[in-house]
Amino acid sequence: MYAVIKTGGKQYRVQPGDLIVVEKLAGEPGDEIKLDEVLMMGDVVGAPLVAKAFASAVLVETRKGEKVKIFKKIRRQGYRRTNGHRQPESVLRVVGLTGADGKAHNWDGKADLTTKAELDARARNLAPRVEAEPKPTKAAKAEAPAKTEAKAKAAPKKAAAAKTETKTKAAPKKAAAKTSDEA
Repeated sequence: MYAVIKTGGKQYRVQPGDLIVVEKLAGEPGDEIKLDEVLMMGDVVGAPLVAKAFASAVLVETRKGEKVKIFKKIRRQGYRRTNGHRQPESVLRVVGLTGADGKAHNWDGKADLTTKAELDARARNLAPRVEAEPKPTKAAKAEAPAKTEAKAKAAPKKAAAAKTETKTKAAPKKAAAKTSDEA
């Protein structure tokens, strides 16, 4: 199922699960937004038929769009001006469409709030990939200092054992060398 919605003076053809970039809308990332200006739903067209229809979307991010350069010049007068502008825009994930009859078409996926800038940085290997790591529990935190204490206690014992081994190994060689010289 698809719908044609209108927001920010522009029309968009959307389906559940689509990611669209629209004019800036108020809200924080993760907010649910109701787009109720539906012009067409599937094959149904007309004001009375789609009056109660709406699209539900999740605001992913609000960002600045691509830079537009403005260049002014009056020839043979030495007049040149360059300026730029970045229009604010919102990125929306359409999660559901509800028709005038109340029949809903929802998206099965999960709306991910990862920004486009972060995805681009990951693609260029500039940002670390965030994997789902289990958070340490209180029991694991209590075990961690105990393990380090055990290692600290074991380290001097190993060092002392290594010193005694070297002394015992070195002594027989010297004794053997003296006995061979005397003979």
